[in-house]
Amino acid sequence: MMPFQSRLLFSACLALVALASACSSTEEKPTAAAPAPAALTALPYDQAVRKAAQDLLANANLARDQKYSMVVDPLVDGNTGVQTEATASMEQSVVQLVKENYQQVDVKPFTSETVSTLPLLMVGTFTPINLQGKADGERDAYRICFALADLKTGKIISKGLARSLPDGFDPTPLPFFREMPVWAKDTAVDGYIKTCQGTKAGDPINPAYIDAVLAASTISEAIKAYQARNYKDSLALYQSVLKNPAGNQARVYAGIYLDNQKLGRRKPAMQAFGQLVEMGLASDRLAVRFDFKPGATAFSQEQAPQPYAQWLSEIGRQSLRQNSCIEVAGHTRRGTSEQMDERLSLQRAEFVRQKMVAANPALAKRSTAKGYGSQRALVGTGRGNESDALDQRIEFKKVSC
Repeated sequence: MMPFQSRLLFSACLALVALASACSSTEEKPTAAAPAPAALTALPYDQAVRKAAQDLLANANLARDQKYSMVVDPLVDGNTGVQTEATASMEQSVVQLVKENYQQVDVKPFTSETVSTLPLLMVGTFTPINLQGKADGERDAYRICFALADLKTGKIISKGLARSLPDGFDPTPLPFFREMPVWAKDTAVDGYIKTCQGTKAGDPINPAYIDAVLAASTISEAIKAYQARNYKDSLALYQSVLKNPAGNQARVYAGIYLDNQKLGRRKPAMQAFGQLVEMGLASDRLAVRFDFKPGATAFSQEQAPQPYAQWLSEIGRQSLRQNSCIEVAGHTRRGTSEQMDERLSLQRAEFVRQKMVAANPALAKRSTAKGYGSQRALVGTGRGNESDALDQRIEFKKVSC
């Protein structure tokens, strides 16, 4: 195994479960059609969580006469990488089950000190899905995936899977993720999700994730400090993680932005926002969440005033430095009419584009607006609350002029 300093190992789980359809095509029956795939089965939320957790621990085959240390890298939404009330509750349920039934396992905090001892590491995702197997259908269930990895070997040792009915839990993002100005799935977060969704027991941990596990533990501590309103402590943790190359992540700069905003430090806050914009444009994944009035194009006044003018000025300034034009893409959560969704998303995109042009007139000929409606929903549940707010994002993408 390569040294811990160069490649710290972790594992996450989420198995890709595809519907199996059997096709019979023979010379005797050339027109035989494949049977329609059966609908997937989902359990009530509490039962689904318990099933996935029990399978995960049973499949690990942990010796009862041996002591193990275990940490949990906070579970996330499998589509967005966001931590929610539901994923936090699931983590608590798993930890409680371990404490009650696996006395040989000592669950410890997910900190850099603990991770450095190379414990067992659990990851997991909670993903909205369509039970009929339709990629663009209504998300009417959730897929639970847990994975357990051994950081000493760098391999996944077990997985646990289940499907949950869409009731009995709260999918609202935790405060840090609700307040992030820019959404992006960092390479490390993508690695976490891919390790979970595309692996089996015995596979190695995804390289993009394993390289960032130590940084992830510090980021987790910083997020907890922010949510406890300890903004100075949170800021110090984010700044410390930047000393590690693996800490160069969008969620780190988002945390630095939020902490400085809370502390009234506008200049360093906007410097961090500028880093977010630069990273987003470079990866073509700059998605900004604006609070719009319901069914309208204007920004909402119900929330505390947001520095939208500063955001758009910075996005416009950096857009002009690109060797391309910029598409301002509007998205909405699923409504009653696809045509209305598309029209509203276009109007919002044009509203934002005009504000950018007002701050940077040169963008008038180098930007366009387009509405995608709910075609590219990230969450797709159509709940119409904070849980699917990301479906109303505005994206800024480089396009040919």
